[in-house]
Amino acid sequence: MNERQELLASYVAAARQKMFDALDFLWKHPETGFTEWESHRYLKEAWESLGYEVQEAGNIPGFYTDIDTGRPGPTLCIMAELDALDIGNHPCSVDGKNHSCGHHAQGAALLGVAAGLKGEHALDGLSGKIRLMMVPAEEAIQIPYREELRKQGVIRFYGGKQEFIYRGFFDDVDLAMMVHTGNSLQTDFSCRASSNGFLIKSATFKGVSAHAAGASKGVNAEYAAFLALEACNALRETFKDEDHVRFHPIVKGVNTAVNVIPDELVVETYVRTADARSMFSVNKRINRTLAGAAVSLGARVMISDRPGYLPDDRYKPLMEIAEKCCAELVGKERVLFNYKGHGSSSSDFGDVTALMPGIQYHAAGATGTSHGTDYYITNPENACVNSAKSQVLVANELLKDDAAAAREIVSSYRPTFASKQEYVEFLDSMTMDCEAVTYEEDGSILIRA
Repeated sequence: MNERQELLASYVAAARQKMFDALDFLWKHPETGFTEWESHRYLKEAWESLGYEVQEAGNIPGFYTDIDTGRPGPTLCIMAELDALDIGNHPCSVDGKNHSCGHHAQGAALLGVAAGLKGEHALDGLSGKIRLMMVPAEEAIQIPYREELRKQGVIRFYGGKQEFIYRGFFDDVDLAMMVHTGNSLQTDFSCRASSNGFLIKSATFKGVSAHAAGASKGVNAEYAAFLALEACNALRETFKDEDHVRFHPIVKGVNTAVNVIPDELVVETYVRTADARSMFSVNKRINRTLAGAAVSLGARVMISDRPGYLPDDRYKPLMEIAEKCCAELVGKERVLFNYKGHGSSSSDFGDVTALMPGIQYHAAGATGTSHGTDYYITNPENACVNSAKSQVLVANELLKDDAAAAREIVSSYRPTFASKQEYVEFLDSMTMDCEAVTYEEDGSILIRA
């Protein structure tokens, strides 16, 4: 690293204990999406103790602050996530929740970024603004709770970044970045070029209860659901390899006795693809298959679709800058950026990159399985301190020299959507509640899919 980079890294390192304290607090106080008030308060107070004035989201957790360099230029948003998972069988779970997603390390690292940028001369030679943002609700879980919030008008969308986009928190942002916690033992920093998006789906199969010994009088909703899942499995070979389609349903179970034909069964799933537009054609085929299976047994099915998260495409010029900074920090041999790699998992960071250039890369430091019962942060030095250092170095690289690199990236990027309005309309078009099968009095059957 050069002298300037060494100075910035030293400012972050000076906040090491502040980061470790935050890591410990957030680990012991996990909260799921749109309920992260304790985490919100702790981090808000920590930021205010550094001299920042924060802008809160209000009726949901989350906040941001703007750092103005005093010179005109683009606005770079650096963010981290507040929420935990509902995973009650982790040994360290609290009230059924745990940070086996690593988001607590993200929050601690962003606090280190905030502290580092307060250092003397930290903003020297930079142009534009830096917006530091804590975002709620990245994990797409507890869907009935979020649907109730949506019906109440508290939120418009299930994802925190989606909601922040809708509320205008990204309106004056030009490019974005985020570092997620990783569990690689071979590298300190890693990144793939893209990852899937998804649509949220539930299908409620409805039959007719009857005594199980007199099955001719009943319609078995459970059989209809299982037949539908088998039919969907038969679709898999029709999907294009480049679309990276994933369909992974769970069955919610039946509420009946063994000698009663079940009259209702709920299936929940995501429909994941690598392309936002192909999601519609894939989803239509799945809906048609669900309806067809219901018809074959004389059952009905209510299908509910909701927007999940959009595919995430990391912009190559941003990847190159982040890779360079990470390599200068820890050595080239500890950095792996795969410019052709694709991940089948999803994040609402993809909704950000649908509107502006962005990059999300990983800082190692965890062991165990992500979202698993053996997940722990075992190297906080890398997960928090080096993560924060890398973010400050990337911000410096983007905004130095009259923000030349950031300006070039912003001017050359071609987003998926030309405006926030177009983006919001696209997400709204995914929302559907449909009685997919109607049996007419004349014996005909109407399928809506």
